[in-house]
Amino acid sequence: MQIRTDLAIEMKEVFEESRNSTSINGVEVENKEFEDCKITIVEIKTDEGSQIMNKDKGKYITIESKLMRYDDEESREKMIEYVKNELINIFGTDKHKTTLIIGLGNWNITPDALGPKTVSKTLITRHIFKSYHKDYDDDFSEVAGLSPGVMGITGIETGEIVKSLVDIIHPDRVIAIDALASRRMDRVNSTIQISTSGITPGKGVGNARMTLNKENLGVDVIAIGVPTVVDAATLTTDVLEIAIDNLIQQSNENDSFYNLLKNIKDDEKYQLIKESLDPYDKNLIVTPKDIDEEIENAAIIISEALNRTLHPGRI
Repeated sequence: MQIRTDLAIEMKEVFEESRNSTSINGVEVENKEFEDCKITIVEIKTDEGSQIMNKDKGKYITIESKLMRYDDEESREKMIEYVKNELINIFGTDKHKTTLIIGLGNWNITPDALGPKTVSKTLITRHIFKSYHKDYDDDFSEVAGLSPGVMGITGIETGEIVKSLVDIIHPDRVIAIDALASRRMDRVNSTIQISTSGITPGKGVGNARMTLNKENLGVDVIAIGVPTVVDAATLTTDVLEIAIDNLIQQSNENDSFYNLLKNIKDDEKYQLIKESLDPYDKNLIVTPKDIDEEIENAAIIISEALNRTLHPGRI
């Protein structure tokens, strides 16, 4: 069954639910629990694990926290530090690498504008390095950035634009930032995924484009994303689950009908609802009503985490 999600942690959950097992061959999982944040690191190490998870080999770091939904400086500061610490673990201690940051997505559509908004808030320094003929700096690294738009705007495959840039400026790594899809409403705009395997723009909503990864670009690709949408079948499944829980609480514990509904696996509920919606073309993509503020907040968190990671003088 095709689950619309870009999150590795959710693919892991789908496997666990379907197999009733927490062990996946070729996949290692590490959990880090904090008072206000949960970090899950899913590392796909083998081809078998990649096939099971339907994800490329690499690390997938998922940072989950309700702090992302709070529009205050203290909450943002905590999230920035969580993201920064994970980025430092990926980037290492070499301060002199050249980085190309790509803001994927359509800036005209708010739920898809995370990439462009984040790039606009990131400290770009490549032009300064070139103007002063600098090879390195103790406080800053060389960073370039671009939001290439989408094929519907440019008529050009995004991957082709990025590949051309990589061939011209020869960065040591590419950071691709994009809006993602989730299968759970409670993860929308409260989760950040960092991946070392690259990214396929549009895959989570069924519109996959050219994959941005080391194989295609020739350099390391780190993907950073926030789930901003779910499909209608996912939303309906979540609402149905809440309704069933409420009905069970108000009914006899031994009521067979509600218990039968409760025992249906999540993926089975999703598939049932999806099949009911598809013939009527009603399986829409859904986003929260306050998406403008939440995209802005996520862009601030990611851009500042990048600034502090790539430019030590900012810390």
